[in-house]
Amino acid sequence: MTLFEAITLGIVQGLTEFLPISSTAHLRIIPALAGWADPGAAFTAIVQIGTLIAVLIYFRKDISVIVKAVILGLIRHKPLENGDAKMGWMIVAGTLPIVIFGILFKSEIETSLRSLYWISGALIGLAIVLSLAENKIRTKLRKGLPLKSMDEIGWKEALLIGLAQSVALIPGSSRSGVTITGGLFLDLDRATAARFSFLLSLPSVFAAALLELYQTWHIITSSSGNMTNIVAATLAAGIVGYASIAFLINYLKKHTTNIFIAYRLVAGGAILYLVATGFLKP
Repeated sequence: MTLFEAITLGIVQGLTEFLPISSTAHLRIIPALAGWADPGAAFTAIVQIGTLIAVLIYFRKDISVIVKAVILGLIRHKPLENGDAKMGWMIVAGTLPIVIFGILFKSEIETSLRSLYWISGALIGLAIVLSLAENKIRTKLRKGLPLKSMDEIGWKEALLIGLAQSVALIPGSSRSGVTITGGLFLDLDRATAARFSFLLSLPSVFAAALLELYQTWHIITSSSGNMTNIVAATLAAGIVGYASIAFLINYLKKHTTNIFIAYRLVAGGAILYLVATGFLKP
C-alpha cells in the first residue's frame, strides 16, 4: 500500500476502534470502495497497537492502580484483597473466552469471515441486539431503577461481558459494540459499560498485536516502505483513537447509542446493496 493509504487506514482504525461501529468492517469496506487491496487481518491487528497505546494513556491512572493492586496482592498472598486487585483478575478472566475462540477459529477469522456478507450481517444483526439492550436500559430508567457503576461490576458481569467480547472476532461486530451491549444487558450505565469495555480490551489486543508482529515480522521488515507504512498507520490510529475514547465516554454520559445503531443499519444495508448490484465483490 502507499503511505497515503496507510495513514488513511490508520485514521479509520483510530476513529472506529472505540465507537461501536466496527473498525474491522471499515478497514475492509473503505479499501474495497477505493479500489485498494484488502489490508488483511494481520494489518488490522498490528495497527491496533496504536489504539492500545491510546487506551493505556487515557486510562493510565486506572491501569496503574489495578496493576499495583494485583502485584501487591500476589506478594501478600491475598490476590483478591481489595476491589482494584479483584478488577485486575476479572479483566484476566474476561479475556479468556476471546483467546480460546480466537485460537480455535483463527483461520476462519482471517479468511471466510472477512466476506462482506458476514460483515454486513454482523453490522445489522448486532445493531438490533444493541437496540434491545438500549430498550432494557430505558425501561429501567423510566422506572427509576439504579444502574451499576464500575464499583458494582462483579465476576458475573466480567465473565459474561468477556464472553460477549469473543463475538467481536466476527468482522463487522465491533469489540466495543458487543461489550457495551453486554454491559447494558447486565444493567451497567452506558459510560461504565464503555469504560469497562476499553479496559477489558487491553490484554487481548496486546496479545493479538504481538502475535501478528511475530508472524509477519519478515514481511514488515522486507522493505523500508512496509515499515514506514506500519509506523505511520499506527501513529495515526493512536492519535485519533485517544480522541475517540474521550468523545465516546463523554457522549454516553448524556446520550444513548441510537446514533450508532442507526449508522450500523444504514452501513450494513448499503454494503448488501453494493454487493447485490455488483459494485463490490463480496
